[in-house]
Amino acid sequence: MKFRPKLEWLLVFVPVAIVLELTHGPAVAIFALSAVAILPLAGIIGHATEDLAARSGPQVGGLLNATFGNVTELIIAFFLILKDEIEVVKASITGSIIGNVLIVLGLSFLIGGWKREEQHFGRASATLHSASLVIAVVALLMPALFHLSPEATGFREEAVSVGVAIVLISVYVLSLVFSFVTHRKLFRSTFDHGEPKWSVGRAMGMLAGATVFVALMSEFLVGALEETVEEVGLSKLFVGLIIVPLVGNAAEHSSAIFLAAKDKMDVSIEIAIGSSTQIALFIAPMLVFISLAVGHPMDFIFSGIEIAAVAFSSAILGFIVLDGRSNWFEGAQLVAAYLIMAVSFFFL
Repeated sequence: MKFRPKLEWLLVFVPVAIVLELTHGPAVAIFALSAVAILPLAGIIGHATEDLAARSGPQVGGLLNATFGNVTELIIAFFLILKDEIEVVKASITGSIIGNVLIVLGLSFLIGGWKREEQHFGRASATLHSASLVIAVVALLMPALFHLSPEATGFREEAVSVGVAIVLISVYVLSLVFSFVTHRKLFRSTFDHGEPKWSVGRAMGMLAGATVFVALMSEFLVGALEETVEEVGLSKLFVGLIIVPLVGNAAEHSSAIFLAAKDKMDVSIEIAIGSSTQIALFIAPMLVFISLAVGHPMDFIFSGIEIAAVAFSSAILGFIVLDGRSNWFEGAQLVAAYLIMAVSFFFL
């Protein structure tokens, strides 16, 4: 028998993290083990979603994948807001967008195209998501410029943030209408999710159970954040930009890369870029309203380097998906762009 490591084996770290939290163990250990424990839980959420998607067809299934793929990160962001770690939340939004566009799509192109001359994908969905990310760049840039104007006050900045959030959610809803109703023929997918392995009841139960434990691990992770960054010497900005998105989206990342390796580029593109679009147009503005509801308001004013990172990622994406073809070298270029940004973020 071959030795095959499985992601589910990491579930052993869930009770270990709980014991450390109850016994007030070292913050660094709690932070690290909670982050590792989230990985298999996110994988279970992904598997349950796949089973539900198999029963709902490719279009609805793609939306389910994108939505539940972001659940983990949304939960982590919620606990960060409760701890008033607003800058970390905003950094995680930026990190998720550029991470999906550059590292996930880059590795998908690289691995999927390594033994192939070219891979092909539908341009309609890719260009729609690419244009939506440009809208997101405008949504990040304009509040930041308003912040520099003499008319900027705390009340006006909050009003601008809420206004931008409403517009972005409206654009996201309209994109769903465009994709699922008025122009549905343009987005038909031949991707087959396969036969479901779990019953509906089991899939829903696993989804609910994994979500509860993700919330618990996220609370531990956020609670240990302050001491961890002080002891290790990492900046909170780096944790938000790099570590939180990688942990929150790990299972989703592996799915996109695995599908690209099987030459299923349409769904790989949908997972990678579609997730970025949902974060930019729906998750981020929703966090604005959640922050207001819990009494820790989050504005839409991002730093210059965060805006630049999203803008450059969107520009690179636009150039690459324009022809509906990809190869391994384009993947290497995307990964290189991400590493350049990560190195810069490390020293912030």
